[in-house]
Amino acid sequence: MATMAIESRRARLHPDRVFFPAMCLLMLVTIWLGFAKTYYAAGLVRAPLPAPIIHVHAAVFTLWLLTLVVQIALVSARKVKLHMAVGLWGFGLAGAMVVVGVLAAINALRRNMSPLGSGLSALTFFAVPIFTISLFAVMAAWSYSQRRRPDYHKRLMLIANIGLMVPAIGRFPYTLMPMGPMAQHLILFSFLAIAVIYDLVTLHKVHRATWQGSLLTVVVTLATIPVGMTPVWQHFAQWVHG
Repeated sequence: MATMAIESRRARLHPDRVFFPAMCLLMLVTIWLGFAKTYYAAGLVRAPLPAPIIHVHAAVFTLWLLTLVVQIALVSARKVKLHMAVGLWGFGLAGAMVVVGVLAAINALRRNMSPLGSGLSALTFFAVPIFTISLFAVMAAWSYSQRRRPDYHKRLMLIANIGLMVPAIGRFPYTLMPMGPMAQHLILFSFLAIAVIYDLVTLHKVHRATWQGSLLTVVVTLATIPVGMTPVWQHFAQWVHG
């Protein structure tokens, strides 16, 4: 009887309850690899970050990751009502992330920060954090608007967090191995490809939320630097720089 009950439970196990936690784990590993040397393995609050706002940004971002883990665990445990209650906190935290992310980007611009060897000016590179946090804001708001449609909500939230990995992957040349922008884009887009393949295997089609969110992420990612090089953006960044 016990064996039959276990087999029945396994039969009812939806693949989403395996896929989304696995993707969350993969993203956490990716973020750890990007930020371990400068933050997580450097003492967190004791890490030698260049400004207080960067410490706040790192703390809020880490809190968001912990909230993501809790939310996925609640869904996997079928604690839907509790998941929705925590979702209100998560939505407020997402708003805080946008504000703090913009402030951190402005601070980096005023310190003339640009990755070594990128060949980009600080004014051009300023587009990267601004476009990244703007994309997250759009995807998070879109996901929240679809919270009554779980199939849309969880896919949009997954893609929102994939887009947030841009800064972590951007540090791979310093933490893992030398690589150019194309390789970094391929790493980021591979996460989107996994989501597409999962839909094809389980749904026999690509879910609308998956292809729309993925397309938006690809377009914004590829357009960031070209837009950052335009005179309009340069003037805007110079104005922000002050």
